[in-house]
Amino acid sequence: MSSFRPRTPIDRTAEPPDEDEPGWTEDADPESVARKILLDQLSIKARSRRELEDRLARRKVPEEVASQLLDRFEEVGLVDDEAFARAWVEGRRRSRGLARTALAVELRRKGIADETAREVLDEVEPGAEEEAARALVRKKLRSMRGLDEQVAARRLVGMLARKGYGAGLAHAVVRSELGAVAGAEWSGDDD
Repeated sequence: MSSFRPRTPIDRTAEPPDEDEPGWTEDADPESVARKILLDQLSIKARSRRELEDRLARRKVPEEVASQLLDRFEEVGLVDDEAFARAWVEGRRRSRGLARTALAVELRRKGIADETAREVLDEVEPGAEEEAARALVRKKLRSMRGLDEQVAARRLVGMLARKGYGAGLAHAVVRSELGAVAGAEWSGDDD
């Protein structure tokens, strides 16, 4: 009779062992180790070149080996900062409602060149950004019905500012959306 052993889930976020950990040998080929690290990281999600460089540096892969491999990965299209930036911007706009300013900061943190970030962010329609701000305000307004209108306005403008929207756009959108809600409806009166 065979005994049942549940499979241990694979932790794809785990890094390969450090040099002093079991499984890491001093005679390990740095290029093979680096290739495995890169493929493991890219199998989880797309990453920028700098994120991968940082990962390889933390794993003590020699800089020249890392550079050569990353160049090769770029040649074959496995590492593409422009495609990464486009996907990042689209995903963050959709999931978090971030404005171009906040997205630019995030792309810079990810190591995307300013020129590449500017090109990708220029593709975002200004009208789409305003509509995203309006959608955020409408959604948040549902939970603010009992608040004083000025308090709600202050909170809504603050929320938009934290998401990277400029003060002018934030105030205009909040004023417009609050104006669209009738006084009786805002105060919660049912008359």
